[in-house]
Amino acid sequence: MDRSERYVITAETLLRAYAAGVFPMAETRDSNDLFWVDPEERGIFPLNGFKFSKSLYKTVRQNKFEIRVDQNFNAVMEKCAESTQDRPDTWMNEDVFRLYNELFEMGCAHCIECWQNDELVGGLYGVSLGAAFFGESMFSRRSNASKVALAHLIARLRLSGYCLLDTQFVTDHLASLGAIEVPRRTYHLLLDEALQVVTAAFYSDPTEEELSSELEAMFIQSRTQTS
Repeated sequence: MDRSERYVITAETLLRAYAAGVFPMAETRDSNDLFWVDPEERGIFPLNGFKFSKSLYKTVRQNKFEIRVDQNFNAVMEKCAESTQDRPDTWMNEDVFRLYNELFEMGCAHCIECWQNDELVGGLYGVSLGAAFFGESMFSRRSNASKVALAHLIARLRLSGYCLLDTQFVTDHLASLGAIEVPRRTYHLLLDEALQVVTAAFYSDPTEEELSSELEAMFIQSRTQTS
């Protein structure tokens, strides 16, 4: 089928899909099509369950990275899509870039960026809907950069009144930080609850005092849970 003749997914369609509990992927960067995914076991990140190690909290406190929010969304996507030794290809194709940049322009997608010496060295991006945040992808070009980005994301979600952080799948890396799997039915119930919350709004610019206090609370909570 000619590309001009195939069904083109819109940003509005994508938001409806997220509300129904499914998300898109492509086979490769050069693929012309997307397929919908609704895993039997869904990855989520309990917002009170982040495993905040002493070394990671020290890195956060030392401000080794300059944290920027929603400053260069497409650059974060490009970094997430880059080939690595462990992942030679990506699920992010041309349609993925188009759709999520459209969601960003609509205020429905956000990114956390870690900068060092004016270089983008870590970050993540995802979609916001109701009190749910759907993490899409993350990358790290310096030690702990993606972990720092995740800690800052969770702090902002907690400050913003969110109740669900969807990770889609659980990798060993995410599991080491507190991500868990739940059955599809449980996930859909959690999603329905999150979508009913209309007061949540992504808090991209908390004060330094608010953010520092929330990160400290996350660290104390993590230490209490593991002691």
